Amino acid sequence: MSIREDICDGVATVVMDNPPVNALNIGDAYEVARLLGCYRENLEVRAVVLTAEGHGFCAGVDIVEMQELPGHEGIVEANRSCAEAFRAVYECAVPVIAAVNGHCLGSGIGLVGSADVVVAAEGATFGLPEVDNGALGAATHLMRLVPVQRARWMLYSCERATAEELHSYGSVLRVVADDQLAAEASELASVIAEKDPTVIRAAKASLNAIEPVEMADSYRLEQGYTFELNLLGLGDRARDAFLRGERDQAPTAD
Repeated sequence: MSIREDICDGVATVVMDNPPVNALNIGDAYEVARLLGCYRENLEVRAVVLTAEGHGFCAGVDIVEMQELPGHEGIVEANRSCAEAFRAVYECAVPVIAAVNGHCLGSGIGLVGSADVVVAAEGATFGLPEVDNGALGAATHLMRLVPVQRARWMLYSCERATAEELHSYGSVLRVVADDQLAAEASELASVIAEKDPTVIRAAKASLNAIEPVEMADSYRLEQGYTFELNLLGLGDRARDAFLRGERDQAPTAD
């Protein structure tokens, strides 16, 4: 398991650590969901920091794992586990702060776009390479990070946006040096942890209740199109090309 947890002073820190690129495999996605779901009953936890070790926050699902599983098991389980993980972040009983360094791609967008607060290291990039992967998904979450028309272009082109751009929209609260990211996220979590926990939990529930989009249902709708593309053979073709090294890296906006 590539997920670890530490609870200190009311703040749970959940760290993803799956080198070299922090691809989110099926078991780890389910583990993120399990941990964040437990905080509903664990009243010691007043805030959560979701972060990662290494050079990037998340490179998306583990394509190698998906292609090794028989039949449609890879795409089905990747879909299910991601849906559970994203829902767990969004519906976590306490606020979740995502601390992003390096790349945040694919399922990384689903995690971060489900969070309550986002902080990022300078130069961090955010993107959905789904079209190049013969798939769809997490546009629901991307639209919580960038304006609608920007999200559409990012999905169609697979172009990435920078932390600095997202900060200009207000979706990334702060951009800091990479070596200050953990401390910044911890400081923000401490501010929340010092508040009355019952009021904070009520505030989280109320904000989710007035959200204009039903996040879980919207994402599952996207996944239906992904499965269609997979049945047509387009998903396997794109993933196999990726594993053969035949795909260029997505561009970053200037």
